[in-house]
Amino acid sequence: MPDRKDRKGSTRRQFLVRTASGAAAAAGASATSEAQPRHTEPPPKLRGAGVTSTVCPFCGVGCGQTVHVRDGRVINIEGDGRHPISEGTLCSKGAAAIQVVNNPHRLKTVLYRAPRGTAWEEKPWDWALDRIAARVKATRDATFQDVVNGRRVSRTEAIGCLGGSALDNEEAYLLAKLMRALGLVYIEHQARL
Repeated sequence: MPDRKDRKGSTRRQFLVRTASGAAAAAGASATSEAQPRHTEPPPKLRGAGVTSTVCPFCGVGCGQTVHVRDGRVINIEGDGRHPISEGTLCSKGAAAIQVVNNPHRLKTVLYRAPRGTAWEEKPWDWALDRIAARVKATRDATFQDVVNGRRVSRTEAIGCLGGSALDNEEAYLLAKLMRALGLVYIEHQARL
């Protein structure tokens, strides 16, 4: 197939060669400008803080974050410029991660309201996990279908699972495997900003 000509009379190949040579020249210019020493002292609010690199927990993309901690408290979260996926950029949720960490209204205990109750009670985590496990087992045992219309199905249609957007790929994978092992049919994931 012959190369088409653009408005300037160049073929596509000539255009690409021109573009690539221009990009190479620009890269060379930026490389020389970056060779100059940079001022690397952190801003005043970050001086004396410990720095940890981590991955944003809000979706499966895995953007890099740099977390600054002072006296056991997170004081800043920003994009990690050395991270190969996000190269220092974060979405709106990743950029607002510090608000989630330091929010005074963040729930840190289990709240339980009894059926037809009107008041919330604080409960220990072990109590809540044991109760959830017992209720899942009871529901699964009462509704499990091994054979339907002569076909082996090994399922329960009485339980559903909705994964959250804060799960990373590995957690979502393990959650789906666990739900399939329990025989769940209704498994969905909600991953959006």
